[in-house]
Amino acid sequence: MANVNIKFNNKDYLLSCDDGQEESLKKLTQFLDKKYSELKDKLGNIGENKLLLITTIQLIDEYFDLKQKVATQKEKLDEISNKFKEIRTLAINYKKDKDIEIQNLNKKMDEFKRTIEENNNLYETMLDKTSKSLEKIISNTESLSKPQ
Repeated sequence: MANVNIKFNNKDYLLSCDDGQEESLKKLTQFLDKKYSELKDKLGNIGENKLLLITTIQLIDEYFDLKQKVATQKEKLDEISNKFKEIRTLAINYKKDKDIEIQNLNKKMDEFKRTIEENNNLYETMLDKTSKSLEKIISNTESLSKPQ
């Protein structure tokens, strides 16, 4: 434990605190002394005990106001966090849906390519058969038209 000399209401006090907390204790005491002095200047000399009580009530009031503000901000942060999670989930689902849609379009495109290739092969086969048939007809016609 460490001992710290502090000044409060123009009086010296020796307080103990955990090692390493000396500066923090001094700052807290200075803050309290400032609040106490402000109230003393505002209210006059109404007695040390009453002034300490009013100072304590004011500090507790500030503490509870701050605590409420922190709770409100935490609620807002939680709400934002939940909305972010919701948006993230929607984005992930949207991406999954688009990936599935792309896969389906790629399958349809592959099927369309196969259909085009099949039709192209069928067209070439028909063209070959038609060409051969025409050659045969021409050949037959030529042989019929030649004098015998």
